[in-house]
Amino acid sequence: MTVTINRREFMKATTLSVAALSVPAIASRAFAASGPLIFAAAGTVTSSWDPTSHTVAPQITAEGFLFGHLTKCPMTEANPGEILPDLATEWSVIDEHTLEYKLRQGVTFHDGQPFTAADVKATYEYASNPDRPASAWYPGRVDVEIVDDHTVRLNTKQYGYPALNFWYVSSFLPILSAADIASPDMLKQRPNGTGPFRYVETTGDQIRFAAFDKFHEGKPSIEEVIWAYVPDANTRVLGLLNGQYHLTERLEPEQYLSLQKEAGLKTDRSLSSENKYLHFRCNKPPFDDPRIRLAVCHSIDRSQVLEIVGEAGQASNCHLSPVKFGFTDVKTYPEYDPEKAQALLAEAGFPNGQGLPEIEYITSVGFYPKTREYGELITAMLQEQGFPVKLTTLEPAAWEEQLYRRADGQGPGHIIDVGWITGSPEPDLVLRPNYHSQFALVNGISDPQIDESLDKERSATSTEDRLKILQEETLPLIAQKAPSISLFSSVFLRAMSAKLEGVQFYPNGPIDLSKATLS
Repeated sequence: MTVTINRREFMKATTLSVAALSVPAIASRAFAASGPLIFAAAGTVTSSWDPTSHTVAPQITAEGFLFGHLTKCPMTEANPGEILPDLATEWSVIDEHTLEYKLRQGVTFHDGQPFTAADVKATYEYASNPDRPASAWYPGRVDVEIVDDHTVRLNTKQYGYPALNFWYVSSFLPILSAADIASPDMLKQRPNGTGPFRYVETTGDQIRFAAFDKFHEGKPSIEEVIWAYVPDANTRVLGLLNGQYHLTERLEPEQYLSLQKEAGLKTDRSLSSENKYLHFRCNKPPFDDPRIRLAVCHSIDRSQVLEIVGEAGQASNCHLSPVKFGFTDVKTYPEYDPEKAQALLAEAGFPNGQGLPEIEYITSVGFYPKTREYGELITAMLQEQGFPVKLTTLEPAAWEEQLYRRADGQGPGHIIDVGWITGSPEPDLVLRPNYHSQFALVNGISDPQIDESLDKERSATSTEDRLKILQEETLPLIAQKAPSISLFSSVFLRAMSAKLEGVQFYPNGPIDLSKATLS
């Protein structure tokens, strides 16, 4: 039986619960003065250390300690397109289908092997193979020409799209060792990158990393990092308060505000490259009908969702974050309008929702802030319009198992709450995995018009043309077809010991500790 939730009663109860959840003051702490830095992480990693085997955000954060990339993109809202050197020191456009990268010399993998052009070739050609789960991150197959040991050219001519698609993506794709790619079993068992920390061991829910003494920017001052998987947000905060952890992520808004007042701690708030979505399973009833999807969109008052999310969200009328290339305020984005929702339901043959099957809405608790609270609010809103919605709340590990479509092309439930976060301004890292029928990893959408528009923007030969197509055609079309609704842009809320200095946070989750110190 579906429980009916009254929206006004829910809002009143939520206000009271937020006050009750505020973090208690603790008079004294004993932060460790030496030893490893302990990071209380909200998510865990998969059973494989091969970066091409998954699209899981927590593991991408873990891989940020370990792997290098051709370039770096800080992805600030003021300058989302900024590109900085990493394993490449120079890059240029040769022609429509060719990009050239000059590689940094003197770089070493954690196993002691030198980094060369052969590693870039092996990585890009292996990871862009459609058989790899993370090939959705790539704009398509790519051939890599080795000019010399420290120069490569990416060529896309054989695959029919411009090489310019890699201009931003190169900041997100981790570079693997060619020798590891030749031994897939070894690649799965342990990571081997060029990053500031090397993998040591996994013990239960903890992963140990050690400073890499041959890191090309210099050995980090922090000797060890322990990744501790702590799925409960309150446990993460209490561990930080009592000195068990030095750094934690994905705070609840009231926790963030309370920790700002705590001596010995400091907080960080920054816009992420992630939007929070409700994805509809578009390849099974009732959401195979775009009218039903739009009816849901018009039933959700996103301003009330943002009231609950508070510091952890920013209003947005776009399926991209503001730090992504192509972001725009889509004028036709579906807004809260119960009358439109009812008209669409009636047109689809379900007046007042009568005749609709039970709809399961799957969300998580402990990873994203306030998902349970705003999930209950959205459930109440949809029930008011006649949608027979059942809310299922899962801890992160169980929720991750429910996200993606299965071998039969479908996935559990009907509405899935999930973010999508990538470490590059490249918009196709969001749009193609989610909305192109070749992938549609969560929602299963198969719409020729969306495919055509995504292929058109990918095939543009200049950034100016591509920007115009994205803002005037692609993003408005996705809003119109509504395979998902983007509720808001996520804002990262973190806290750490005041003794931790020099940390750099990336908008997609990874944390740069290469220049950090822990006194």
